[in-house]
Amino acid sequence: MKASVLLTLIVLQLNCSSSSEINNPTPPIITNEMDFWLTKGDQSVKLQKQATELVFKTVNNAYQNIEVDETQNFQTIDGFGFTLTGGSAELINGLDAVKKQQLLQELFGTDVNSISISYLRISIGASDLNSSVFSYNDLPSGQSDISQTQFSLAPDMINLIPLLKEIVLINPNIKIIAVPWSAPSWMKSIYTSTGSSLVPIYYSSYAQYFVKYIQEMQVQGITIDAVCPQNEPLNGGNNPSMVMSSVQQISFVKKLGAAFQNSGITTKIVVFDHNCDTPEYPISVLNDTNANPYIDGSAFHLYGGDISALTNVHLAFPNKNVYFTEQWTSSTGDFAGDLKWHTKNVVIGSMRNWSKNALEWNLANNATFEPHTSGGCSQCKGALTISNGEFIRNVSYYIIAHASKFVPMGSVRIASTINGNLNTVAFKTPNGKKVLLVENDGNATEIFNIKHNGKCVTASLESGSVGTFIW
Repeated sequence: MKASVLLTLIVLQLNCSSSSEINNPTPPIITNEMDFWLTKGDQSVKLQKQATELVFKTVNNAYQNIEVDETQNFQTIDGFGFTLTGGSAELINGLDAVKKQQLLQELFGTDVNSISISYLRISIGASDLNSSVFSYNDLPSGQSDISQTQFSLAPDMINLIPLLKEIVLINPNIKIIAVPWSAPSWMKSIYTSTGSSLVPIYYSSYAQYFVKYIQEMQVQGITIDAVCPQNEPLNGGNNPSMVMSSVQQISFVKKLGAAFQNSGITTKIVVFDHNCDTPEYPISVLNDTNANPYIDGSAFHLYGGDISALTNVHLAFPNKNVYFTEQWTSSTGDFAGDLKWHTKNVVIGSMRNWSKNALEWNLANNATFEPHTSGGCSQCKGALTISNGEFIRNVSYYIIAHASKFVPMGSVRIASTINGNLNTVAFKTPNGKKVLLVENDGNATEIFNIKHNGKCVTASLESGSVGTFIW
């Protein structure tokens, strides 16, 4: 440890000590009471446990306080993770068997070297980060299959589904939300994979498409916890994509909910799955008295609007859940800026605004940001870059890991204060541990007290750094 860092830690502990302790010539034996994991924006430290001795004491000092109150409970957490795109699965499967298993254990395991991802999002059919466009019932233009007799998971039996089976073996309790980028082209008003809308006469048939999907994934040993009717229903420019207005989604949800009910399917239906600048969309869907009983909640991205939109929807329908399901990091972004913004908004922001999960976008791509479809995202930077049989951990890996590693499924958000440049969110885990995530959004090092049950620990974070504190 550098002398300057050691001196800082000694000063911090002295500042968090009473005068009698300072003057005691025989220092007491200190038992560390809090773990501290750190990532710095300059990448000199990335998800490393610090050797700092952090001990709760009864003190008064002039530092700002972050107060953690476990008597105030909010939402129960489902998990943290990424979208496992078809391209991500293809690249992970391309690793040699030993390295692949090491990576999967690191991502989904629970040991000290794992980041314990607990939630995945997958596409029903292709997303734009697949090598090619497909659905599970592709037919030539002019043909139809209303009964879905030709439905088949075959396109995903090569990469995605085999990989999911391996992940489920590591974490049988992982939650999975699935969403289509488009219905099969023959079901749309224009025969195309890009844009257009679902023809109303096919609403019931498309509902059966979802039923078959849930059932056949279950046969493969994969439980789908929730589905969304459509990824980004107001974005018709992606490939694949499909436009679905709130009025259309209301009509489809009624068919989908009834189909699930008739088939004994308990998979949750989560509406919207688009940006925070249009909260009126999920509110209008939830306002429909016939659709509402089928709906578990609504999902959000943050390419527009403010993360507080989740709270607005929560307050309008407090008995419905909210989810945060996608945010990309760009190939043109920088580690420091993305670490700050995403931790502040995607993780801390979504959690403080009632989300049950927080997901970054794609788990993996290669060094040239492939694979993707023709017209798909060419700048989406995965949490991992996989190339030449090796993988590199990128910024979104650390953004999610600072929560996923320490906040397991079933944790409950508890109260924590925000002061100045320090953004925070706190949790109580099922085994009773408290976890505090802090992001320093300012331009200087911040020294602060973490106060809990009337006692404090004094800590510091450099500008642009993220810390997770566990006790």
